[in-house]
Amino acid sequence: MFFTFKFFRRKPRVYTKIESHIYGIIIELLKVGSTDINVDELGGKYYLSNEEQHFKVTILSNDNVIRLTNTHDSVAEKYDKVFVEDVLRAVKEEKHRRMEVVYDSITNSIEKMAERLHNRLIESNEQDKSVRRLETKHVKGKKVN
Repeated sequence: MFFTFKFFRRKPRVYTKIESHIYGIIIELLKVGSTDINVDELGGKYYLSNEEQHFKVTILSNDNVIRLTNTHDSVAEKYDKVFVEDVLRAVKEEKHRRMEVVYDSITNSIEKMAERLHNRLIESNEQDKSVRRLETKHVKGKKVN
């Protein structure tokens, strides 16, 4: 019975030389912070663009097409569905990671701002109390006619 489960296990995908090269290019682009990632989920289009390196990648998930563009050339090829899904998984993971970093940064900024506001309100409230004490002491010292 153990051997039947081993039979159904998915074997790791072996990419062709070209697929490995393209996958490597895309992974390297994703590692660079200046690479923009734009997604059109409804249209199944994913865009990577790095202006510094003059390089763009367009992934059309519905058609399993990947287009690589630089200043000199533009090449679009249809690839195996599993390969395109693996590339998209890497793109989506990086997009998600970047969104988490931005979300954490925004959350930290909001928390710090709320803490400063809270501290200012406490200080303001304490100043109001001390001013009221001074006013009441001053009024008590006066004689009323």
